[in-house]
Amino acid sequence: MTDFDVVIIGAGAAGLMCAIEAGKRGRKVLVIESTDTIAGKIRISGGGRCNFTNRDTNPKNFLSQNPHFCISALRRYTPADFIALVEQHGIAYHEKKLGQLFCDGKSLQIIDMLVRECEAVNVEIRTTTHIEDIQKLDVGFKLYLGRDDVTCTALVVACGGKSIPKMGATGFGYQMARQFGHDIIPPEPALVPFTFQNEQLEKFKSLAGVSVDAEVRHGKTRFAEAILFTHRGLSGPAILQISSYWQPGEDIALDLAPGQDMAAYLTDLKKSQPKLELHNALAQVLPRRVAQFICSETMVNGRLADLSHQKLLAVAAHINTWTIRPNGTEGFRTAEVTRGGVDTRGISSKSFESEIIPGLYFIGEVLDVTGHLGGYNFQWAWASGHAAGQVV
Repeated sequence: MTDFDVVIIGAGAAGLMCAIEAGKRGRKVLVIESTDTIAGKIRISGGGRCNFTNRDTNPKNFLSQNPHFCISALRRYTPADFIALVEQHGIAYHEKKLGQLFCDGKSLQIIDMLVRECEAVNVEIRTTTHIEDIQKLDVGFKLYLGRDDVTCTALVVACGGKSIPKMGATGFGYQMARQFGHDIIPPEPALVPFTFQNEQLEKFKSLAGVSVDAEVRHGKTRFAEAILFTHRGLSGPAILQISSYWQPGEDIALDLAPGQDMAAYLTDLKKSQPKLELHNALAQVLPRRVAQFICSETMVNGRLADLSHQKLLAVAAHINTWTIRPNGTEGFRTAEVTRGGVDTRGISSKSFESEIIPGLYFIGEVLDVTGHLGGYNFQWAWASGHAAGQVV
């Protein structure tokens, strides 16, 4: 006899959802959390309002070396399913933009909802609990927790990736996966701001704090949202999105006036307002500090009438196709999620059970499935947790 039917490592979004579903099936469930609070990422998500899902969730919103892996779970537990749970608990919410759903109140409402659902099916949650070792038994597993060791029939790894270590992220799930013979796609920071070398930062320092709507491109991938110049480099939604596709040494392209042909704009303006100063002409389209920066960077300024067509084209190109090479990213310290993780080619896409070790499951961010910014990673957590909870 084991102490528990199911032990889940990690009391985050995926782990709690899995616990709820397993508990509904009458399973005796223990959730172990190494930190002193549960659901840390839910707590800080969306500026404290929790971007808990995205109405437009599609498998195309996820990156993985095994891109078909996420399809089954996402189809079986949709945003509408989670929204129904939110509404059942009377939590008011709104759509901010691009399908992103947020609580009207605080993210704590989502955490309280999950805790109440766990309590309703007698799920036990232990915080500040550290695992010293895990042993595979003939049937099930033994977890060494210091004085209070436990055994279980099914073990679920839901302890996330390496992003935001100040919240307790350690990469322990990867260590476990390797221990039991699974391959790991090298974990890298994703949804993370870019940094630049000191020489570049010196150029950009006048822009720190300026936000501009832009389109950011990397190869054939592009995102059109705000970018933010910071004292370290570049951030903002479009930058975080493209960071999941970028590799060190690669360029990104910025269009600071998406949908606006700046060459045609400046050419027409030269005819209609020849006495207009270039920086004032640009300030009609761009934030004033960005307009001044472009003039300084291209070393072109003065009245439009006095500027050659070639100079105007050079300025336009710098706005519509500004190519820049980041020095790196801010790393796991500020990355919202981890790209890479447990190779899904060794995991069942239906049950999330290991194809190597019976009774071992991996769900959520620890897997090599990374969503776009905007609620997609939470939907992956709900969907993968729900799928595993149906079978553990």
